[in-house]
Parts: sequence; structure tokens; C-alpha cells
Amino acid sequence: MILLCVTAIAVLKTGELLIGTGDGIVCRAKQVEFEEKGPSKKLTNKSAGNKNKIKVETKLKELEKTIVKGDVTSIALRGDGHQFLVGSGKSEIYQVTLTGFQNEPIYTCHGSAVNDIVFPYKCSDLFATCSKETIRVWNVTSSQELLRIEVPNMTCNAVFLMQDGRSIISGWDDGKIRAHTPETGHPLYTIENAHQCGVTAIISTSDCLRIISGGGEGEVRVWDVTTSIQVLVRTMKEHKGGITCIRLKCDEKECVTSGADGSCIIWDLENFNRIQVVFANTVYQSVCYGPGEHQILACGTDRKLTYYEVLDGTPVRSLEASLSGSINAVDITDDCKIFVTGGADKLLKVWKYIEGIVTHVGEGHSDEITALKISPNRKYIISVGKDGCIIRWKFPE
Repeated sequence: MILLCVTAIAVLKTGELLIGTGDGIVCRAKQVEFEEKGPSKKLTNKSAGNKNKIKVETKLKELEKTIVKGDVTSIALRGDGHQFLVGSGKSEIYQVTLTGFQNEPIYTCHGSAVNDIVFPYKCSDLFATCSKETIRVWNVTSSQELLRIEVPNMTCNAVFLMQDGRSIISGWDDGKIRAHTPETGHPLYTIENAHQCGVTAIISTSDCLRIISGGGEGEVRVWDVTTSIQVLVRTMKEHKGGITCIRLKCDEKECVTSGADGSCIIWDLENFNRIQVVFANTVYQSVCYGPGEHQILACGTDRKLTYYEVLDGTPVRSLEASLSGSINAVDITDDCKIFVTGGADKLLKVWKYIEGIVTHVGEGHSDEITALKISPNRKYIISVGKDGCIIRWKFPE
């Protein structure tokens, strides 16, 4: 039974119809004629003498059906019609065979804005992304979805893969930090009330025993975690706006955070106090360490990339990185010679750090770029955006 309106129709060579609806039903149906006796309102010739005429009506008879996720947006026949493809509002494409009428998802993607992307430690074959209700793990070369973790009616703002490969940690808009297994997506633990205004940034130390998280209220929190117990170690509060990015120093004794209040703060993770702070008339969206970790590189809504000295917080260089819109994401190679940016202008740009010049520009997104990462082997750049798109770029030589 079709509950919502018809959204897509295709005609088979046999004359049968493939019908898709707004509630995800795809059915095969045929037209059936039947006769019904009774007074005919269409006949006006009273001289016929017989008021009981025969009406012939045509209706659709459902033969088979299958159900896909989301509303059906399109149906396309393959070959002679022995198979057909179904597109859904959840950004998924299904293959359906007429024999058996079973659906199989062949291409999937996020159905809404993608908020974050991360590679496993020194692994370039996989990466994870997060969006509304889902975290997904992808194969880099085949672009196929390997794992999907779903939390209904919630939005995942940040995701990180532990270096030991045993868990995926994530921050959600309900203020919880969740951990799942990377093989099955089974929940390991949940930290309730981790942040009052949602978890907006998250990262872990290399020993996988400590998590640093940032929230929409501007707090930076340090957690000691195992699969059996999770303890809040310290709360650091100096940002006046939400935390947008957290990066760890190599020795993991310090970290830098960027905030929507226009400040970047370098924290001492041993004494849990502020080491240095920089301010600007902007909303900082992302930050990373530069060569030798003596500088930080920050970007935001003022369309500028600014180099700051870690020692005293003085600005060293400011680059005009965009002609329109904010710079939302920045990532840098291990040797700190090349970095990439993306933002509201929908362009991915590759820069030389020392020269401060753009060497390559990538066009492909239809909306703002929200996050990007360089693969550990420096073969690819993965960018994600508000358009729900995930693009794999070849890293320029």
C-alpha cells in the first residue's frame, strides 16, 4: 500500500510500471481493467431504456515491492530492464533485480553537511567522516562505505580514530562523547554530559588513555579513559566562544585550541594552564602547528591565514587566503612545507608554507568546505563540505 505521494515512475518493456514513493517504497505494478455494473452517471441517453450500464475502470495492481531508506527520488532502467537503479533522498543508490525484487545499496554518501574527516594513524587506506546521525568509514581507493554508525536524531560534530585502532571516538551535539569499535560499530562507552553546549572538537593522545575535548560553551576538558571507566581530569575555561579545533603538540605536553571568540590558546597539559594566547577580530575556524612547532597557523572568517609565534604570540605573516567567505579548514604535511585550505569560496587551495603562495586550486564542491585532511602517505587530500560531498584529490607533486 502506497502511503505517500508518488515521486518517480519508470515503464518496463512489458508495459508494467515501476513506482517510487515518498516513504521509500518501490513497487512493480500493472494496469488491470475490471467491470462494474450500476447506474452510469456518464450516460445521458434515456431512450436506451436500460439504466444499468457497464462501467470499465482501470486500476493498478501491486505485484512486488521493496523498501529503501529515504524518499525515492529517481528510477533508472539498466540494459533490457532486468535491473534498475533507485536513487533516494538519503543520498544512496540501490540496485534492484526484477527477479526476486531485492535491493542492494551500491553507492552511499551522507545526506547532509559533513562536519569532520580523519585518517587513522599512519594509515592512508581508510578514513572516517561524520554528519547528522552517522559516522561512516570509507575505503580510499574504492570510495565504498565500510562501516556506518548511527545515532538517530543527533548530529556528530567531530570524530577521531584512536592510534591503537581499537576505538572511534566522537563528539555529538547532545553533549556526549561516544566510543565505538571500528570493526562493527558496537558502542564501547558513552561519557554523559561531557559538555553543556555540545561537543565541537575532540582528539586523543597516542597512548589512547587521554581525550581532550572542546565544547560549544568554550570549555576545554581533559579525560582519562578506558573501556571500563572515564574520569574528568581537568576543565580549562578561557575561551568565550565555542571551540572549533584542537591540535596536539608532538610531545603531547601542550595543545592549541581555536575558538569562535577570536582567540587561539596554547595550553600546558601537565599543569593545565594557559601558556600563550593570540587575539584577532575574527571567528577562528581551524589551527595547526607550523615548522618545528615554533609557530601556529590559524584561519577564520576574516579570510586570512595568520602565522603566530608560539613563544610570544606575535603575528609573523598574514596572507589573504580568499576573496569571498571564511577559511574553515587547514591541514599541513608532516614536514610542514605544504599546507591546504578550504572554506566558503568552495575552493581547495594548496600552499607553500615558507613562500606563502598558492600552487594549486581545486574546484568541485557546490557549497562550503567544512573540513579537509592530507593522507599520511601524501598521495591524497580528502575534503568534505556542507553539500554532503566527499572529494578525493590527488596530492600535487
